[in-house]
Amino acid sequence: MTGGDTRRQQAAEHEGRASGCVAPVACARRIRSSGCGVAAPAVLALAVILGMGACGGEPRTVVDGDMAFVRVNVLPMDSEGVLESQTVVIDDGRVASIDPSGTVEPAEGVEVVEADGHYLMPGLAEMHGHLPNPRMSDEDIRNLLFLYLANGVTTVRGMQGDPSQFDLRSSIARGRLLGPHLYLSSVSMSGARVTTPEEAAQLARRYKADGYDLIKTHEGLAPEVFDALAATAAEVGIPFGGHVSDFVGLRRALELGQVSVDHLDNYVEALVPEDTRPADQRGLAAVGALIDQVDESRIPELVQATIAAGAWVVPTMVLWETAFYNDRGSVDVLAERPEVRYMPPETVDRWRQAVDTRLGATDVESNRRVAALRRRILAALHAGGANIALGTDSPQIFSVPGFAMHHEMGLYVEVGMTPYEVLEIGTRRPAEYFGAENEFGTVAVGRRADLILLAANPLEDIGNVRGPAGVMVGGRWIPGAEIEDRLAQIARFYGNE
Repeated sequence: MTGGDTRRQQAAEHEGRASGCVAPVACARRIRSSGCGVAAPAVLALAVILGMGACGGEPRTVVDGDMAFVRVNVLPMDSEGVLESQTVVIDDGRVASIDPSGTVEPAEGVEVVEADGHYLMPGLAEMHGHLPNPRMSDEDIRNLLFLYLANGVTTVRGMQGDPSQFDLRSSIARGRLLGPHLYLSSVSMSGARVTTPEEAAQLARRYKADGYDLIKTHEGLAPEVFDALAATAAEVGIPFGGHVSDFVGLRRALELGQVSVDHLDNYVEALVPEDTRPADQRGLAAVGALIDQVDESRIPELVQATIAAGAWVVPTMVLWETAFYNDRGSVDVLAERPEVRYMPPETVDRWRQAVDTRLGATDVESNRRVAALRRRILAALHAGGANIALGTDSPQIFSVPGFAMHHEMGLYVEVGMTPYEVLEIGTRRPAEYFGAENEFGTVAVGRRADLILLAANPLEDIGNVRGPAGVMVGGRWIPGAEIEDRLAQIARFYGNE
């Protein structure tokens, strides 16, 4: 039995069940007419042969595949705009054809999603996500991965590496586990763990040989250790990115080829002249103390340095405003994040304690000023044309996998980006980062079928990406009703009904 036959059999088994339809989209395993009121298979076959002449229409081409979205509005994301009323056919996990719905007819046996008035866009890429570790139960692993998919996140760059994640990626790729496509970073290289240039060089070679996609950099690396890491990574051909060590600094990290700067790390510090900065004011706790020394006239210089280096910025804005520069406390955050019911209660308790403890130990006004400055830096990077990618650091303090993407996208609109620009950052641009433009990131023939079906146009309101009517990952269709059922099961599993 082929993959397509298996999917059709599975669809037939679910026919008539609530999870088989996406309200208000009618999912069908039935033979459809072409708007002439013909339902019988024999009559339909005759109509196709005759080119629908009895209806006064032009002959329609019969298109075959595993599934077809019919009369759907397509956001291809190769340019701003919408292709209205298209039939998008999926076959063997890829987009097989895209045609105006009035010109084609799905073949008999193709699973049809009647998508009138809905919008089809590429799946989102989470560029700073955390993946399951071997200490988690099988159910916790399945739950975490599904939270990404439930929100249309079909690609994740994992930034908390563990050797077990190779098996995780393999299980997903082989269809044994439902989850997003994964890119894996190494175990983090921090100053506490890597103390000599020799260790840095040895680990860089090992991580390349192991098959990691990225070396994860963290805080505390000494300049000579970082130099050795950068040189060896260039020699063996593996990118490195993540945090910027305070001992190295942003400019040096960019000069040596750090491919991504996550969390806007060290951008605020780089606005303070080095000769006026106390040596002991390093790390997140010291950023607030530096705010009075910041020289914002240096921002354009940092933007140009970022662009010249070709580096990508993964800001994780909402997490940083919640975890480190919070001025409200955990109760207010909980009120606006109902999705925490999909996380274990003990995890949420730790998050609450972390937020309230940090808030009590910092100056609220300094928090506000740092958060506002970070937004101005992000706006300047965007206006200047720097590479920006969407990331949330989830699961992390009140940053729930998948759901956190919507908070992050909303903030980008608040700092001045258009919805289309935000969607670019979440879809097409990550494919450019990976050099995989022919694989994903746009809705085009030949691309991997990683798709989100939405009830309303996200170009009009970025909030319309929330609560998808369905998600497809690698050609596997998950209708909205099934998403809702699975989320309800996860909430019950954690006792959060």
